[in-house]
Amino acid sequence: MLGMVLHKTVLSTNHLTKTTMEFTIQFVQTPTNDVAHDIVFDKLEQLGEHYSWLIRAKVFFRDVKDSKGKGKICEITLSCPGPQVFASSDEESFEAAAKETIRDLDVQLKKRKDEMQEH
Repeated sequence: MLGMVLHKTVLSTNHLTKTTMEFTIQFVQTPTNDVAHDIVFDKLEQLGEHYSWLIRAKVFFRDVKDSKGKGKICEITLSCPGPQVFASSDEESFEAAAKETIRDLDVQLKKRKDEMQEH
């Protein structure tokens, strides 16, 4: 199915509070890839449990026919207190792109958490 949009709301439990994080995952003009979807969903759920202040995740998968990159792009924007957090990867497969993008987000979120604790 081309251009499928999936909306999922997940409740993550922090030690003392419950938080809600909304996921929007979209495959833009490319067939849905269940493995990539599951990877990004599971990893974002883990990030939501670790960083309880995450509010929303918007995920876009694109297949770009371009000689400059590898062609399978994953873009993720996270809504949280302060500026949004964004990461993107261009890899050989959607699965690899999703994993790399999540790794990049985790680095940014660790920095954000450290900055929040300093204040």
